[in-house]
Amino acid sequence: MNDLPPDLPRLRTLETWLAMTLDRVRAQIAAVETLGAAKRYGDEHRPPAPDWTVELGIGVGAPPAEVHVGGCYATGKRRRVIDRDQARQLLADGIRACAHCRPDSELGVLE
Repeated sequence: MNDLPPDLPRLRTLETWLAMTLDRVRAQIAAVETLGAAKRYGDEHRPPAPDWTVELGIGVGAPPAEVHVGGCYATGKRRRVIDRDQARQLLADGIRACAHCRPDSELGVLE
């Protein structure tokens, strides 16, 4: 059972279409491989999340508003990396601890 056309012009047309389709498939494979390589590179070279951050408020001087564990999903865009001692000091000064990541529990600071 042969389902291909019997004449040469239609076979050449089919050959051309298949070659063009194969080129498109190969181009898509290359694009997906490039994207995968770029993602892997980004994952391997991404800097580690900081241990602690402080979310800054709005206004003159951008006062500290909330302390977070580094990598907390609830941290806003206005933030600054701080060290452990600064985080403890800010919590002791009354700056709010994030309710999601609970830096006060991580630091052993009880109210």
